[in-house]
Amino acid sequence: MTTEIILVFSILFVTIILFAFEIFTVDKIAMLIIASLALTGLVNPEEAISGFSNTATITVLSLMIIALALEDNGVIASLARLLKNLHILPLFLLLPVLMFITGGISAFINTTAVVIVFIKIISELSKRFNLSQGKLLLPISFAGILGGSCTLMGTSTNLIVNSVAKDLGAERFSFFEFTFFGSFFLVVGIIVITIASKWLPKDSKEDLQDAYDLDNYVTTVVINEDSDLIDKKIEDTFLYTNPEISILKLNRGKQTTNAPGRYITLKAKDKLVLMCDLENLAKLNEAKDLSVHKTKENFQKKEEEVDADSSKKQEDIGLVELLILPGSILIGKTLKQLRKQTLQNALPIAIKKRRNIRNTKERLVRKNIEQITLKPGDRLLVEIPKDEINQLNEMENVAILREHETKPSVDRKKRSISFAILILVVGLAASGVLSILISAITGVGLLLLTRCLDLNDVYHRINWQVIFLLAGMIPLGIAMNNTGADKWISDHLLDILSGQSNIIIIGLIFLITMLMSSVVSNNATAIIMTPIAIAVAVGLDLAMKPFILAVLFGANFSFFTPMGYQTNTLIYGMGFYKFKHFFIIGGILSIILWILGTFMLSTLF
Repeated sequence: MTTEIILVFSILFVTIILFAFEIFTVDKIAMLIIASLALTGLVNPEEAISGFSNTATITVLSLMIIALALEDNGVIASLARLLKNLHILPLFLLLPVLMFITGGISAFINTTAVVIVFIKIISELSKRFNLSQGKLLLPISFAGILGGSCTLMGTSTNLIVNSVAKDLGAERFSFFEFTFFGSFFLVVGIIVITIASKWLPKDSKEDLQDAYDLDNYVTTVVINEDSDLIDKKIEDTFLYTNPEISILKLNRGKQTTNAPGRYITLKAKDKLVLMCDLENLAKLNEAKDLSVHKTKENFQKKEEEVDADSSKKQEDIGLVELLILPGSILIGKTLKQLRKQTLQNALPIAIKKRRNIRNTKERLVRKNIEQITLKPGDRLLVEIPKDEINQLNEMENVAILREHETKPSVDRKKRSISFAILILVVGLAASGVLSILISAITGVGLLLLTRCLDLNDVYHRINWQVIFLLAGMIPLGIAMNNTGADKWISDHLLDILSGQSNIIIIGLIFLITMLMSSVVSNNATAIIMTPIAIAVAVGLDLAMKPFILAVLFGANFSFFTPMGYQTNTLIYGMGFYKFKHFFIIGGILSIILWILGTFMLSTLF
């Protein structure tokens, strides 16, 4: 083993540790990889930055832009609206239909964008028709992943595997090259998850209405100096008699009382940490006896705005519920910190923590509301002028879940044009008239020409972490090839696999890739494993295609942990599931797909 190979393995080992323990965000890790590879001389300067110009990176970026245009112009929502007509079906029929629709759309549109839209729809359906979100959310995430594995443009992982393999001498995949396999896996996944759905958690109405359930919002209110609540005991106020409102803490000057008793008399300027549902929080925000606590700077800013525009009324202010996605810049910030910075002119007023074992009432009561930090899956309620709600779409890795105001109607003409452009992009790429890169860039160009897309809006909403991840990991794959690290690994694998049957060899590559993708990003896994798989194929004088597909499907099938795929992390953050649901149900699905995939791919030899 040479010094260069040791350096590559050292960087790779540190990278895996950073990914697994989430020490830094993925974009920071990517930049550290580029810097370390360039400084150690494992790649030249041009190779170090080659990831930014790689065809897969640009294709992924273009497809992300198209997905945003489809979402903004109502195409995705229109395709998913069929769900609202399916609520009459029993769960054992609704679930497979829902998964089929999700998987079908995800084969052509960014999986994460599709799942976010379906989360919104399921949230609405659960309230209107008493459907269980716990029975539906995890299946749509799994279906999105499986659907994305059906076509070349389904996921960024497919594009990365295809790009790396092509650079290493393999034939380029066509648009529907592996659709038969992907569709078979999707059908199997739908059957397995439908059967296993009885072990998924069912929403408990009593739990959701429990006064101390952390699924409610937590905020601080201040007793106004002219409030009718002054000198009244807590038990004599609506704060006590309303079962949907719980008082967690009382701050009076420097004195703090946790879980204050009902006989305590309220005073002017008392600060109460309350927990309540969204509807009651909206009422509290409009109550004259108290006000949702804001910093002095916020109060001064509000007063200046009112003076500048006296026609501005409380009725012009709306409440919007935001879901914090993995990678958001808001993660780790407190409510106090958020109120000091501009959030598209929105004022944060409350946080809804995702439910988990560590978020107990006792921990929360003993922690100042201003010190509670946001994490992926948490929800933030903001107050914002109604005519500026659309500006919230510019926030990166933040999804608008619910608004208390109706969104402006979608332009039907733009929706039709956007959908037609999507069909054109898919048609050009699928027919082979244009490469998927050129067809995607053409689609973006047409969206701009028809004014169905605003690039100023796109810049703020693109998930740049994925782009930087690809740009950082591609040079690592180049370094493995330059130093012979991939050949070193393949040689040792060949010693182990020598004399084994083809089915065992392909099964081992599939399994290693699947296990790695459970702790490392699926894109990173694909970049690391594709050169190794190709080297093994060449060393054994076997066809490359089965090995490349084993990496492609193995990297995508991140089911048994919530960390391997962004949609799983998002669903896990909603608070309906525990790690065991992914490990057991996702594990069963992974084993079944691994066995079936191994046998099916072995037929290609």
